[in-house]
Amino acid sequence: MKKIVVMISGSGSNLEAIIKACNAKNINGEIVCVISNNPHAYGIERAKKYSIPTKIIDHKEFSKRDDFDNALEDILDYLDVDLIILAGFMRILGKNLTHKFYGKMINLHPSLLPLYPGLNTHAQALNNKDKYHGISIHFVTSKLDEGPLIAQGKILIKEDDDIEKLIARIHKVEHDLLPKVINELCLNNIYLNCESHKVMYSNILDSKMFVTYFNN
Repeated sequence: MKKIVVMISGSGSNLEAIIKACNAKNINGEIVCVISNNPHAYGIERAKKYSIPTKIIDHKEFSKRDDFDNALEDILDYLDVDLIILAGFMRILGKNLTHKFYGKMINLHPSLLPLYPGLNTHAQALNNKDKYHGISIHFVTSKLDEGPLIAQGKILIKEDDDIEKLIARIHKVEHDLLPKVINELCLNNIYLNCESHKVMYSNILDSKMFVTYFNN
């Protein structure tokens, strides 16, 4: 069973989806710690509700970005984790840290990358009158939202979608697809070839897993 750390900055709805999947044995792993850079993140309360250890590393307490990364690296080394999930973690991590954990750290991003890296993805999709919107799960590098793609969840934008409706629909996609990808990573059915930077998939996986369509 793999040891998982989930890193958050906000409400932690995806964290709770991962916790429930672990408790239901739908993920071959256990969350050993939830780390937040925001001491007021509601996700901390979600973790405590399930008796999961938490660690706060407040980025505001560090004058240099590298010092924050070093503190984070220390706790990850101590926990000796197999997989690190950035689920609404709103900090850009530096080259040393992302290089060290390359292939073990993944990020959930709310757009169909390479479209809309960074913030305000839902508003951009609506303002640009895109036909589709979705999420991307990718391995983390030091470049913002540019790591090798693992899987994407895609939805058709409806005529009556406003930003609140679109966000609610996207959350459903996140809560469905992210735990499935985490489980496949824990089973080593998905892994990163760090030399070629290619994501490898086991033959048992449906070839369509890379882009999954949702009709919610």
